[in-house]
Amino acid sequence: MKNYAFIFARGGSKGLPRKNIKMLAGKPLIAYSIEVARRCGLVDTVFVSTDDSEIAEVAVEYGAVVIKRPADLATDTSPEWLSWRHAVNWVLENYGPFDVFVSLPPTSPLRDVSDVTAAIEKIQRKVGDVCLSITPASRNPYFNMVKMADNGRVELVNKPDEKVERRQDAPQVFDITTVVYATTTDFILNHDSLFSGSVTYVDVPKSRAVDIDDIYDFKLAEAIIRENLQ
Repeated sequence: MKNYAFIFARGGSKGLPRKNIKMLAGKPLIAYSIEVARRCGLVDTVFVSTDDSEIAEVAVEYGAVVIKRPADLATDTSPEWLSWRHAVNWVLENYGPFDVFVSLPPTSPLRDVSDVTAAIEKIQRKVGDVCLSITPASRNPYFNMVKMADNGRVELVNKPDEKVERRQDAPQVFDITTVVYATTTDFILNHDSLFSGSVTYVDVPKSRAVDIDDIYDFKLAEAIIRENLQ
């Protein structure tokens, strides 16, 4: 089976400008995703889809193949799924058929090779149409998350069937992380969203699930990396 890793990196970013090539503990942010993919024995080739020439240069420097992403697929509002489909079609045309598609967003630099391997293996074993990564949520909509009510007050986002007085009694919930997504070419080309098929998961600890959206996430990831290097 041929398994390809894809990293989707736009040049624009409102939360943290130029974050995909911002230096994180001595390396461009995107380099962490490329390096993990290249270390994974189940990944045959690593592709970076980008609209940005600087990102493209960094991607090539770290050993990835660049897919030039059209400008209309690199806006703040363009669906990521369409970028996935564009990349799949480009690879099918230029490299031929492949089996497993793995997306490794550059915003998760703390992922481990084992996270990528586990997701690929679940797709290979046909455990689900899609495998995504999750981590235990810090907040729980059945216990300590509220929404605005019509009367101007607040109420629980979700009201459990029975009264929940302790967090431990609330249904367990998880955050979707950007550590890894895996599926097949067929699923991407014939569906329009992750949850339009059966979805399985890999459970990732919080120590590897930092998703960089702003400078505070960036500083947290940098602190963890530096601590791990000591």
